[in-house]
Amino acid sequence: MSIAETLWQANHDLAIASLKTAFVQGIGDGTLPREKFAYYVGQDAFFLEAFARAYSIAAAKAPDWEGFGVFHQLAEGVLQELRLHQSYADQWGVKIQAVTPGVVTRRYTDFLLAIAWSQDVGVTTVAMLPCMRLYAFLGQELAKPEIPNHQYSDWIRTYSSAEFEPLVQQLAQLAERYTTANTLANSTYRYAMECERDFFDAAWELG
Repeated sequence: MSIAETLWQANHDLAIASLKTAFVQGIGDGTLPREKFAYYVGQDAFFLEAFARAYSIAAAKAPDWEGFGVFHQLAEGVLQELRLHQSYADQWGVKIQAVTPGVVTRRYTDFLLAIAWSQDVGVTTVAMLPCMRLYAFLGQELAKPEIPNHQYSDWIRTYSSAEFEPLVQQLAQLAERYTTANTLANSTYRYAMECERDFFDAAWELG
């Protein structure tokens, strides 16, 4: 089993915990209050900017040209996701550029960028894997048996799409190339998964 799959299976309890949060369930059935989703859009845009920067740092540290190119492709995928968030922001009346990050958001972005700057590219990859894999998982779960028709359908459609899954697999392949399975990799991955769960909880509680 690949490193990415091993880590995912070892932390599947946190994936289920994220799926069961009131926020994610509210997206699934369309009952999430609009103000909570608006809060999430702003916080997630702030997070995605840090995520894109972490990809760029990883690219600079990549020991080979192929990895350099793939990390930049993944960063471009985040920029496309940010453009989607801008469309959400326009629709929901959120001024992304004026967002103040919450404590949970800042804790996640500070962790991610600290890893990117201080650790090798393999550890950085592990820190970024949970976000990608988890969102694909959530999108696919919420799309069963079919994508519902409500105000959050586009969110579910984006993360359950055939276009998003290859990005997840690209990052998993980079982990297989660069990451050594050890205690640091395990703890880094789990902390990032905990940050994801807490991010959804914060959007529900503070939004």
